[in-house]
Amino acid sequence: MEIAALIALTLIIGALLILVAVTVGKQKGEISEQNEQTENLIAEENSVKTSVSKKLKQDKQRPRKEKPQQHTFSHPLVASSLKSHSANVTCLDFSSNGKYLASCADDRTVRIWSTRDFLDRDHKCLRANVELDHATLVRFSPDSRAFITWLANGDTIRIFKMIKKEDGSFNFKAAPEDFPQRHKANIINIGIAETGKFIMSAYTDTTILIWDLKGEVLASITTNQMTNSYAAISPCGRFVASCGFTPDVKVWEVCFGKSGEFREVSRAFDLKGHSAGVHSFSFSNDSRRMATVSKDGTWRLWDTDVEYKKQQDPYLLLSVPCQSSDGSLVALSPDARVVAVSNGCDVAMYDAATGRLEEEFHGVHGVEITDLRFDINSRFLVSSGDRAIRVFHNSPGYRAAIRDMQAMLKKAQNEGMKQRLQQQIQEAQSALDTVLAEPKD
Repeated sequence: MEIAALIALTLIIGALLILVAVTVGKQKGEISEQNEQTENLIAEENSVKTSVSKKLKQDKQRPRKEKPQQHTFSHPLVASSLKSHSANVTCLDFSSNGKYLASCADDRTVRIWSTRDFLDRDHKCLRANVELDHATLVRFSPDSRAFITWLANGDTIRIFKMIKKEDGSFNFKAAPEDFPQRHKANIINIGIAETGKFIMSAYTDTTILIWDLKGEVLASITTNQMTNSYAAISPCGRFVASCGFTPDVKVWEVCFGKSGEFREVSRAFDLKGHSAGVHSFSFSNDSRRMATVSKDGTWRLWDTDVEYKKQQDPYLLLSVPCQSSDGSLVALSPDARVVAVSNGCDVAMYDAATGRLEEEFHGVHGVEITDLRFDINSRFLVSSGDRAIRVFHNSPGYRAAIRDMQAMLKKAQNEGMKQRLQQQIQEAQSALDTVLAEPKD
């Protein structure tokens, strides 16, 4: 009995020991597992911290993606660079009163600049927003109180009125309705006649439309040039001209009656003589001179002060070799003393009397030049292409004016005339000296 009881007690004690051992082992396993999980969590946390630290370090080392750098250009004759646009400038236009320069760009704005600020360090401008679209072309009205734009997406003309406030600034109000769409080809230019009687829109096919100011089409011109490369209204407001694939420039007169009613568009004259297609052309302020630039590698100056109704043809005055390419523009100064020609991103300025190359500017813009024109006083040449508008002093114009007045002085017989010419020569020379001596940034 005692032996049996002893065996039973031994078994019970053994079972208890086994149970205790199992329990202790299980607790150790759980503790070990917990420790292992904790160690894994710590290791994972450290790994994340290291990864974040590395990423932050890499971000510090990696340069940030910045906006495209503005193209830089400098030259002693640069009067200023106008830089408020945030996208490439596509078109420029001076107002008839000479006070303003309008510019439009792909940033959905039209900017109005004061020409009085061209020589200042700061260049403020007024901003007109083009709602739900952007303008590719802009032209001032003859009274400088409005401007028209060509809408890139709308493919039509929108008129903006400039409303002057008491503080001298402007509000810009778009007309209630845009012009109707009348043609599907790509636009190349628009214009308003200085007479205020009509608006022109020209397209890349062979079409030019003549509109009244309310958006009604008065006439449609077919140029028969296979394609149009450029078209414009003359500064006098009487003529519309176009050039293109053919080696000539065709000029029409837009005729109105005495009471202002539209009558017809009649052929006036042609500029013939280039041996290849004409890229573009430009009128002098009185429309008595025209300049052309062609694929044949020349620019030409023409006397257009002719009796075209008696079949008199314009006279060729100069033919000068130059660098040109598709998209080249020519600008004739309003006083007809200087010719400027663009070639890609470069500009060359020539004396219109002799054809002599006076100035060359290379890499003016970061992209091909989109517009090139003189202000109405022939003091400045402006160009567009990238986000900046370059304003150049027209030093060739000053030199040409001095030369012309010196020639007049030799022929002057009246003492009063001699004194006036001498004073004007001194003033022009002083202005030129100031331009050439100006310190540049």
